Amino acid sequence: MQILGLIPARGGSKSIPKKNIKILKGKPLIQYTVEAANDSKKLTRLILSSDDEAIIKVAKQLKVDVPFVRPKHLAEDSSPTLGVIQHALKFYEEQHIHFDAVCLLQVTSPFKTGAFIDKAIDKFVESGCDALVSVQEVPNEYNPHWTFKETMDGHLELVTGEESIISRRQDLPKVYHRDGLIYITKTNVLLEQNSLYGSKLAYIKSPLDHTINIDTMDDWERAEAFLNSKNT
Repeated sequence: MQILGLIPARGGSKSIPKKNIKILKGKPLIQYTVEAANDSKKLTRLILSSDDEAIIKVAKQLKVDVPFVRPKHLAEDSSPTLGVIQHALKFYEEQHIHFDAVCLLQVTSPFKTGAFIDKAIDKFVESGCDALVSVQEVPNEYNPHWTFKETMDGHLELVTGEESIISRRQDLPKVYHRDGLIYITKTNVLLEQNSLYGSKLAYIKSPLDHTINIDTMDDWERAEAFLNSKNT
């Protein structure tokens, strides 16, 4: 299976200025994802999609292929990731280069490994599903069967719509949330269904220490603490 590894990294981060190339324990943040992708044996090609000259310069220094500059309309705060992926696929379509799927590798989830990427790709291929996402199990206290929403009259009701609450922790079903570490989607689903997930979605559980998603300075400090703990 021909799989395009795509690292999206736009400029203009507001919460952490120049976040994608900010130095984290001696490396630009983007380098962690690049190194993991380079360690993968299953990715056919790895590219960067960016609108930012500084990010592109760092990526090229890391020997990452940057085949185009992302259009500005796909680099806004509100720009959907799906459009970024479709733009890359259409770029290659014009060159008559086909990929069966895209593996999205977000810079802001830096602690993935090449082995984990390959494990995810293997599970995606074996599943026959339209897409695969990495997940973490939702703690019991946040399980939707134990969470409520406010009604129009100011009361509470279970978000699941059930009439009664599941009283025993042991009876709660396992539920999961996306952790942002990895997304893999078939090309035809991305282009023809305009979907990142399709109708059949597989999953892989991420190692707990790989799921720091850096959006704020608090997250950045958690990432630094994690790296410091590995060096002790």
